[in-house]
Amino acid sequence: MGKTIKLAWRNMWRNWRRTAIAVVAIVLGLILLLFMNGLIKGSDQAIFGNAVRLYGGNLQVHAPGFRDKAHRLPLLPLNGPDEVIAAARQLPEVVAVSKRINTGGMVASREGTFPVSITAIEPSVEAPLSIQADNVAEGRYLMDGEGDAIFIGRGLANLLDAGVGDRVTLVGRSKQETMRQRTMTVVGIFDLGMPEAEERSVFITLPEAQSLYDLRDQVTEVAITLDDVGHEENAMAALRTALPTFEVDSWKTLRPEMQQTMEIKNVFTSFFGFIVLLIASIGVLNLMLMAVFERTREMGVLAALGMKGRQIMTLFLVEGSLIGAVGAVIGCILGMALLVLLAREGIDFSYASGMGEITALMGDRIYPTLSVEEAISRGVAVVIIAALASLYPAWQASRREPAEALHHV
Repeated sequence: MGKTIKLAWRNMWRNWRRTAIAVVAIVLGLILLLFMNGLIKGSDQAIFGNAVRLYGGNLQVHAPGFRDKAHRLPLLPLNGPDEVIAAARQLPEVVAVSKRINTGGMVASREGTFPVSITAIEPSVEAPLSIQADNVAEGRYLMDGEGDAIFIGRGLANLLDAGVGDRVTLVGRSKQETMRQRTMTVVGIFDLGMPEAEERSVFITLPEAQSLYDLRDQVTEVAITLDDVGHEENAMAALRTALPTFEVDSWKTLRPEMQQTMEIKNVFTSFFGFIVLLIASIGVLNLMLMAVFERTREMGVLAALGMKGRQIMTLFLVEGSLIGAVGAVIGCILGMALLVLLAREGIDFSYASGMGEITALMGDRIYPTLSVEEAISRGVAVVIIAALASLYPAWQASRREPAEALHHV
Protein backbone atom coordinates (compact mmCIF):
# COMPACT_ATOMS: atom_id res chain seq x y z
CA MET A 1 0.00 0.00 0.00
CA GLY A 2 2.93 2.31 0.73
CA LYS A 3 4.17 2.00 -2.86
CA THR A 4 0.69 2.74 -4.19
CA ILE A 5 0.47 5.94 -2.11
CA LYS A 6 3.95 7.02 -3.22
CA LEU A 7 3.11 6.39 -6.88
CA ALA A 8 -0.24 8.19 -6.54
CA TRP A 9 1.48 11.17 -4.92
CA ARG A 10 3.98 11.41 -7.78
CA ASN A 11 1.22 11.10 -10.36
CA MET A 12 -0.66 13.98 -8.71
CA TRP A 13 2.15 16.47 -9.35
CA ARG A 14 3.20 15.27 -12.79
CA ASN A 15 0.59 17.63 -14.18
CA TRP A 16 0.72 20.10 -11.30
CA ARG A 17 -1.43 22.75 -12.99
CA ARG A 18 -4.37 20.40 -13.31
CA THR A 19 -3.93 19.20 -9.72
CA ALA A 20 -3.55 22.77 -8.45
CA ILE A 21 -6.82 23.79 -10.12
CA ALA A 22 -8.66 20.91 -8.43
CA VAL A 23 -7.04 21.67 -5.06
CA VAL A 24 -7.92 25.37 -5.34
CA ALA A 25 -11.54 24.47 -6.14
CA ILE A 26 -11.70 22.22 -3.07
CA VAL A 27 -9.99 24.83 -0.87
CA LEU A 28 -12.33 27.63 -1.94
CA GLY A 29 -15.37 25.39 -1.52
CA LEU A 30 -14.27 24.31 1.95
CA ILE A 31 -13.47 27.88 3.04
CA LEU A 32 -16.93 28.95 1.88
CA LEU A 33 -18.50 26.00 3.69
CA LEU A 34 -16.63 26.73 6.96
CA PHE A 35 -17.42 30.43 6.71
CA MET A 36 -21.13 29.79 6.22
CA ASN A 37 -21.17 27.20 9.00
CA GLY A 38 -19.40 29.61 11.34
CA LEU A 39 -21.67 32.49 10.36
CA ILE A 40 -24.83 30.45 10.86
CA LYS A 41 -23.59 29.04 14.16
CA GLY A 42 -22.61 32.53 15.30
CA SER A 43 -26.04 33.87 14.36
CA ASP A 44 -27.63 30.93 16.18
CA GLN A 45 -25.68 31.79 19.32
CA ALA A 46 -26.75 35.44 19.02
CA ILE A 47 -30.40 34.77 18.16
CA PHE A 48 -31.05 31.92 20.56
CA GLY A 49 -28.78 33.37 23.22
CA ASN A 50 -30.77 36.62 23.18
CA ALA A 51 -34.04 34.68 22.97
CA VAL A 52 -33.04 32.80 26.11
CA ARG A 53 -32.35 36.13 27.81
CA LEU A 54 -35.69 37.44 26.55
CA TYR A 55 -37.72 34.48 27.81
CA GLY A 56 -36.00 34.01 31.16
CA GLY A 57 -32.98 31.71 31.19
CA ASN A 58 -31.86 28.47 29.58
CA LEU A 59 -33.62 26.41 32.25
CA GLN A 60 -36.61 27.01 34.51
CA VAL A 61 -37.66 25.06 37.59
CA HIS A 62 -41.33 24.97 38.60
CA ALA A 63 -43.65 23.21 41.00
CA PRO A 64 -45.22 19.89 39.90
CA GLY A 65 -48.13 20.46 37.52
CA PHE A 66 -46.83 23.66 35.95
CA ARG A 67 -45.83 22.09 32.64
CA ASP A 68 -49.40 21.03 31.80
CA LYS A 69 -50.69 24.55 32.51
CA ALA A 70 -47.71 26.52 31.25
CA HIS A 71 -49.71 28.37 28.60
CA ARG A 72 -51.88 29.88 31.37
CA LEU A 73 -48.89 30.96 33.53
CA PRO A 74 -50.48 29.61 36.73
CA LEU A 75 -49.48 30.90 40.17
CA LEU A 76 -48.12 27.63 41.55
CA PRO A 77 -45.82 28.40 44.51
CA LEU A 78 -42.46 26.66 44.36
CA ASN A 79 -41.68 24.98 47.68
CA GLY A 80 -38.00 25.15 48.62
CA PRO A 81 -36.58 27.57 46.03
CA ASP A 82 -33.37 27.87 48.06
CA GLU A 83 -32.82 24.14 47.58
CA VAL A 84 -33.17 24.62 43.82
CA ILE A 85 -30.72 27.54 43.83
CA ALA A 86 -28.16 25.57 45.84
CA ALA A 87 -28.39 22.60 43.45
CA ALA A 88 -28.11 24.82 40.36
CA ARG A 89 -25.03 26.62 41.65
CA GLN A 90 -23.23 23.28 41.90
CA LEU A 91 -23.19 22.98 38.10
CA PRO A 92 -20.10 24.51 36.42
CA GLU A 93 -22.02 25.76 33.38
CA VAL A 94 -24.46 27.85 35.45
CA VAL A 95 -23.84 31.60 35.23
CA ALA A 96 -26.77 32.97 37.25
CA VAL A 97 -29.81 31.78 39.20
CA SER A 98 -32.75 34.01 40.07
CA LYS A 99 -36.15 33.76 41.73
CA ARG A 100 -39.21 34.88 39.81
CA ILE A 101 -42.96 35.16 39.82
CA ASN A 102 -44.39 34.82 36.35
CA THR A 103 -48.10 35.16 35.67
CA GLY A 104 -50.62 36.70 33.33
CA GLY A 105 -52.56 39.90 33.84
CA MET A 106 -53.54 43.21 32.30
CA VAL A 107 -52.23 46.77 32.22
CA ALA A 108 -54.69 49.64 31.87
CA SER A 109 -54.53 53.37 31.19
CA ARG A 110 -56.97 55.91 29.82
CA GLU A 111 -56.20 54.50 26.35
CA GLY A 112 -57.48 51.02 27.20
CA THR A 113 -56.66 47.69 28.81
CA PHE A 114 -54.11 45.28 27.34
CA PRO A 115 -53.18 41.66 28.28
CA VAL A 116 -49.58 41.12 29.36
CA SER A 117 -47.22 38.64 30.94
CA ILE A 118 -46.17 39.96 34.34
CA THR A 119 -42.68 38.97 35.48
CA ALA A 120 -41.49 39.80 38.99
CA ILE A 121 -37.71 39.75 39.32
CA GLU A 122 -34.73 40.43 41.54
CA PRO A 123 -33.29 43.44 39.62
CA SER A 124 -29.75 43.23 40.98
CA VAL A 125 -29.49 39.56 39.96
CA GLU A 126 -31.04 39.89 36.51
CA ALA A 127 -29.70 43.27 35.37
CA PRO A 128 -26.30 41.94 34.13
CA LEU A 129 -28.01 39.31 31.95
CA SER A 130 -31.28 40.96 30.98
CA ILE A 131 -31.70 41.91 27.33
CA GLN A 132 -34.34 44.42 28.45
CA ALA A 133 -31.85 46.07 30.83
CA ASP A 134 -29.39 46.37 27.93
CA ASN A 135 -31.96 48.16 25.80
CA VAL A 136 -33.40 50.85 28.09
CA ALA A 137 -34.70 53.60 25.80
CA GLU A 138 -36.14 55.92 28.46
CA GLY A 139 -35.82 56.12 32.22
CA ARG A 140 -34.02 53.26 33.95
CA TYR A 141 -34.19 49.60 34.94
CA LEU A 142 -35.88 48.41 38.13
CA MET A 143 -34.05 48.65 41.45
CA ASP A 144 -34.17 46.33 44.45
CA GLY A 145 -36.76 47.25 47.06
CA GLU A 146 -38.91 49.44 44.81
CA GLY A 147 -42.63 49.30 45.49
CA ASP A 148 -45.01 50.49 42.80
CA ALA A 149 -42.43 50.64 39.97
CA ILE A 150 -43.07 48.99 36.59
CA PHE A 151 -40.75 48.52 33.61
CA ILE A 152 -42.49 48.24 30.22
CA GLY A 153 -41.69 47.92 26.51
CA ARG A 154 -41.89 50.60 23.85
CA GLY A 155 -44.74 48.84 22.08
CA LEU A 156 -46.87 48.74 25.23
CA ALA A 157 -45.96 52.33 26.11
CA ASN A 158 -47.30 53.41 22.71
CA LEU A 159 -50.53 51.47 23.24
CA LEU A 160 -50.97 52.96 26.71
CA ASP A 161 -49.77 56.40 25.59
CA ALA A 162 -47.60 56.35 28.71
CA GLY A 163 -44.12 57.63 29.39
CA VAL A 164 -41.63 57.58 32.25
CA GLY A 165 -43.30 58.89 35.41
CA ASP A 166 -46.85 58.14 34.26
CA ARG A 167 -49.17 55.95 36.32
CA VAL A 168 -50.80 52.79 34.97
CA THR A 169 -53.01 50.14 36.58
CA LEU A 170 -51.73 46.56 36.88
CA VAL A 171 -54.42 43.89 37.20
CA GLY A 172 -53.99 40.19 37.99
CA ARG A 173 -55.29 37.20 39.93
CA SER A 174 -53.96 36.24 43.33
CA LYS A 175 -53.18 32.72 44.46
CA GLN A 176 -56.79 32.43 45.64
CA GLU A 177 -58.03 33.46 42.13
CA THR A 178 -59.30 36.83 43.38
CA MET A 179 -58.74 39.90 41.24
CA ARG A 180 -56.01 42.23 42.51
CA GLN A 181 -54.97 45.55 41.09
CA ARG A 182 -52.43 48.22 41.90
CA THR A 183 -51.47 51.58 40.45
CA MET A 184 -47.85 51.54 39.28
CA THR A 185 -45.37 54.19 38.15
CA VAL A 186 -43.51 53.65 34.88
CA VAL A 187 -39.80 53.98 35.74
CA GLY A 188 -38.37 52.81 32.44
CA ILE A 189 -39.14 51.79 28.86
CA PHE A 190 -37.14 49.22 26.90
CA ASP A 191 -36.89 49.04 23.11
CA LEU A 192 -35.91 45.69 21.53
CA GLY A 193 -37.08 46.41 18.00
CA MET A 194 -39.69 43.68 18.51
CA PRO A 195 -43.12 45.31 18.96
CA GLU A 196 -44.87 42.03 19.78
CA ALA A 197 -42.47 41.18 22.62
CA GLU A 198 -42.58 44.78 23.88
CA GLU A 199 -46.38 44.84 23.96
CA ARG A 200 -46.86 41.67 25.98
CA SER A 201 -44.25 41.89 28.78
CA VAL A 202 -43.96 44.02 31.92
CA PHE A 203 -41.58 43.73 34.86
CA ILE A 204 -42.02 44.53 38.53
CA THR A 205 -39.95 43.74 41.62
CA LEU A 206 -40.33 40.42 43.39
CA PRO A 207 -41.46 41.84 46.79
CA GLU A 208 -44.13 43.94 45.07
CA ALA A 209 -45.53 40.87 43.29
CA GLN A 210 -45.46 38.82 46.49
CA SER A 211 -47.53 41.52 48.17
CA LEU A 212 -49.88 41.99 45.21
CA TYR A 213 -50.59 38.29 44.66
CA ASP A 214 -50.57 37.26 48.32
CA LEU A 215 -47.54 35.00 47.88
CA ARG A 216 -45.66 36.00 51.06
CA ASP A 217 -41.98 35.16 50.51
CA GLN A 218 -42.94 32.66 47.80
CA VAL A 219 -41.95 32.40 44.12
CA THR A 220 -43.33 30.46 41.16
CA GLU A 221 -40.11 29.68 39.32
CA VAL A 222 -36.34 29.69 39.47
CA ALA A 223 -34.66 30.83 36.24
CA ILE A 224 -31.22 29.42 35.46
CA THR A 225 -28.84 30.98 32.93
CA LEU A 226 -26.04 28.86 31.44
CA ASP A 227 -22.77 29.94 29.88
CA ASP A 228 -23.86 28.90 26.39
CA VAL A 229 -26.87 27.77 24.39
CA GLY A 230 -26.65 24.02 23.78
CA HIS A 231 -25.64 22.91 27.27
CA GLU A 232 -29.23 22.52 28.42
CA GLU A 233 -29.54 18.74 28.17
CA ASN A 234 -26.65 17.89 30.50
CA ALA A 235 -27.61 20.56 33.03
CA MET A 236 -31.26 19.53 32.94
CA ALA A 237 -30.39 15.86 33.50
CA ALA A 238 -28.21 16.76 36.50
CA LEU A 239 -30.91 18.96 38.02
CA ARG A 240 -33.63 16.36 37.53
CA THR A 241 -31.47 13.88 39.42
CA ALA A 242 -30.77 16.36 42.22
CA LEU A 243 -34.36 17.72 42.33
CA PRO A 244 -36.70 14.78 41.62
CA THR A 245 -39.77 16.51 43.12
CA PHE A 246 -39.56 19.55 40.82
CA GLU A 247 -40.29 20.12 37.15
CA VAL A 248 -37.15 21.14 35.26
CA ASP A 249 -37.64 22.45 31.73
CA SER A 250 -35.54 24.21 29.12
CA TRP A 251 -36.48 26.79 26.53
CA LYS A 252 -36.71 23.88 24.09
CA THR A 253 -39.71 22.41 25.92
CA LEU A 254 -41.33 25.63 27.11
CA ARG A 255 -40.70 27.42 23.79
CA PRO A 256 -40.95 24.67 21.14
CA GLU A 257 -41.27 27.25 18.35
CA MET A 258 -37.65 28.28 18.99
CA GLN A 259 -36.49 24.68 18.70
CA GLN A 260 -38.38 24.30 15.42
CA THR A 261 -36.69 27.43 14.08
CA MET A 262 -33.27 26.05 15.02
CA GLU A 263 -34.02 22.72 13.31
CA ILE A 264 -35.06 24.52 10.12
CA LYS A 265 -31.80 26.48 10.17
CA ASN A 266 -29.83 23.25 10.65
CA VAL A 267 -31.56 21.70 7.63
CA PHE A 268 -30.68 24.77 5.56
CA THR A 269 -27.05 24.59 6.72
CA SER A 270 -26.79 20.89 5.85
CA PHE A 271 -28.33 21.47 2.41
CA PHE A 272 -25.98 24.35 1.67
CA GLY A 273 -22.99 22.27 2.78
CA PHE A 274 -24.09 19.42 0.52
CA ILE A 275 -24.26 21.77 -2.47
CA VAL A 276 -20.75 23.12 -1.81
CA LEU A 277 -19.32 19.62 -1.42
CA LEU A 278 -21.13 18.50 -4.57
CA ILE A 279 -19.52 21.31 -6.57
CA ALA A 280 -16.09 20.35 -5.23
CA SER A 281 -16.70 16.67 -6.04
CA ILE A 282 -17.62 17.53 -9.64
CA GLY A 283 -14.26 19.26 -9.97
CA VAL A 284 -12.44 16.18 -8.68
CA LEU A 285 -14.51 13.93 -10.95
CA ASN A 286 -13.57 16.03 -13.99
CA LEU A 287 -9.91 15.99 -12.99
CA MET A 288 -9.81 12.22 -12.58
CA LEU A 289 -11.63 11.58 -15.86
CA MET A 290 -9.10 13.74 -17.69
CA ALA A 291 -6.28 11.89 -15.93
CA VAL A 292 -7.68 8.54 -17.08
CA PHE A 293 -8.03 9.63 -20.71
CA GLU A 294 -4.60 11.29 -20.85
CA ARG A 295 -2.77 8.36 -19.25
CA THR A 296 -4.32 5.49 -21.20
CA ARG A 297 -0.95 4.35 -22.60
CA GLU A 298 0.58 4.54 -19.13
CA MET A 299 -2.15 2.26 -17.78
CA GLY A 300 -1.43 -0.16 -20.60
CA VAL A 301 2.23 -0.24 -19.60
CA LEU A 302 1.30 -0.84 -15.96
CA ALA A 303 -1.05 -3.64 -16.94
CA ALA A 304 1.58 -5.19 -19.24
CA LEU A 305 4.06 -5.13 -16.34
CA GLY A 306 1.63 -7.22 -14.28
CA MET A 307 -0.42 -4.66 -12.36
CA LYS A 308 -3.93 -6.02 -11.96
CA GLY A 309 -7.14 -4.13 -12.61
CA ARG A 310 -7.98 -3.74 -8.94
CA GLN A 311 -4.49 -2.34 -8.31
CA ILE A 312 -4.93 0.26 -11.05
CA MET A 313 -8.34 1.11 -9.63
CA THR A 314 -6.82 1.49 -6.15
CA LEU A 315 -4.09 3.76 -7.57
CA PHE A 316 -6.62 6.19 -9.02
CA LEU A 317 -8.77 6.08 -5.89
CA VAL A 318 -5.77 6.92 -3.73
CA GLU A 319 -4.80 9.71 -6.10
CA GLY A 320 -8.26 11.28 -5.86
CA SER A 321 -8.26 10.87 -2.08
CA LEU A 322 -4.85 12.57 -1.81
CA ILE A 323 -6.09 15.51 -3.85
CA GLY A 324 -9.06 15.77 -1.51
CA ALA A 325 -6.80 15.46 1.55
CA VAL A 326 -4.43 18.21 0.38
CA GLY A 327 -7.38 20.50 -0.39
CA ALA A 328 -9.05 19.65 2.93
CA VAL A 329 -5.95 20.41 5.01
CA ILE A 330 -5.28 23.74 3.29
CA GLY A 331 -8.99 24.63 3.28
CA CYS A 332 -9.43 23.85 6.99
CA ILE A 333 -6.37 25.87 7.98
CA LEU A 334 -7.34 28.90 5.88
CA GLY A 335 -11.04 28.62 6.80
CA MET A 336 -10.36 28.47 10.54
CA ALA A 337 -7.85 31.35 10.27
CA LEU A 338 -10.53 33.44 8.54
CA LEU A 339 -13.08 32.61 11.24
CA VAL A 340 -10.62 33.50 14.01
CA LEU A 341 -9.99 36.89 12.42
CA LEU A 342 -13.70 37.58 11.93
CA ALA A 343 -14.55 36.39 15.46
CA ARG A 344 -12.35 39.13 16.95
CA GLU A 345 -14.19 42.04 15.38
CA GLY A 346 -17.45 40.45 14.30
CA ILE A 347 -19.41 41.15 11.12
CA ASP A 348 -21.53 44.29 11.06
CA PHE A 349 -25.22 43.50 10.53
CA SER A 350 -26.59 46.83 11.75
CA TYR A 351 -28.05 47.47 8.29
CA ALA A 352 -30.50 44.60 8.94
CA SER A 353 -31.92 46.13 12.13
CA GLY A 354 -35.64 46.78 12.02
CA MET A 355 -36.27 43.99 9.51
CA GLY A 356 -38.04 41.69 11.97
CA GLU A 357 -37.77 39.87 15.28
CA ILE A 358 -35.03 37.51 14.10
CA THR A 359 -32.72 40.35 13.06
CA ALA A 360 -33.56 42.22 16.26
CA LEU A 361 -32.51 39.21 18.34
CA MET A 362 -29.40 38.77 16.21
CA GLY A 363 -28.06 42.20 17.18
CA ASP A 364 -25.80 44.57 15.29
CA ARG A 365 -22.80 42.23 15.02
CA ILE A 366 -22.36 38.51 14.45
CA TYR A 367 -19.28 36.70 15.72
CA PRO A 368 -18.69 33.59 13.58
CA THR A 369 -17.70 30.53 15.57
CA LEU A 370 -16.82 26.95 14.71
CA SER A 371 -15.05 24.30 16.75
CA VAL A 372 -11.92 22.52 15.50
CA GLU A 373 -13.80 19.21 15.66
CA GLU A 374 -16.52 20.56 13.33
CA ALA A 375 -13.90 21.88 10.90
CA ILE A 376 -12.13 18.52 10.85
CA SER A 377 -15.43 16.72 10.21
CA ARG A 378 -16.02 18.98 7.18
CA GLY A 379 -12.49 18.21 5.95
CA VAL A 380 -13.01 14.46 6.33
CA ALA A 381 -16.26 14.79 4.38
CA VAL A 382 -14.35 16.50 1.56
CA VAL A 383 -11.81 13.64 1.43
CA ILE A 384 -14.62 11.07 1.29
CA ILE A 385 -16.38 13.03 -1.45
CA ALA A 386 -13.12 13.25 -3.43
CA ALA A 387 -12.62 9.49 -3.10
CA LEU A 388 -16.18 8.81 -4.26
CA ALA A 389 -15.74 11.21 -7.17
CA SER A 390 -12.65 9.20 -8.20
CA LEU A 391 -14.52 5.90 -8.09
CA TYR A 392 -15.96 5.96 -11.62
CA PRO A 393 -12.76 7.12 -13.34
CA ALA A 394 -10.80 4.50 -11.37
CA TRP A 395 -13.24 1.80 -12.47
CA GLN A 396 -12.88 2.96 -16.07
CA ALA A 397 -9.11 2.76 -15.79
CA SER A 398 -9.23 -0.77 -14.36
CA ARG A 399 -11.28 -2.04 -17.35
CA ARG A 400 -8.73 -1.08 -20.02
CA GLU A 401 -7.25 -3.97 -21.97
CA PRO A 402 -3.41 -3.73 -22.00
CA ALA A 403 -3.08 -4.21 -25.80
CA GLU A 404 -5.80 -1.65 -26.53
CA ALA A 405 -4.34 0.83 -24.06
CA LEU A 406 -0.82 0.53 -25.46
CA HIS A 407 -2.05 1.42 -28.96
CA HIS A 408 -4.13 4.37 -27.73
CA VAL A 409 -3.23 7.67 -29.36
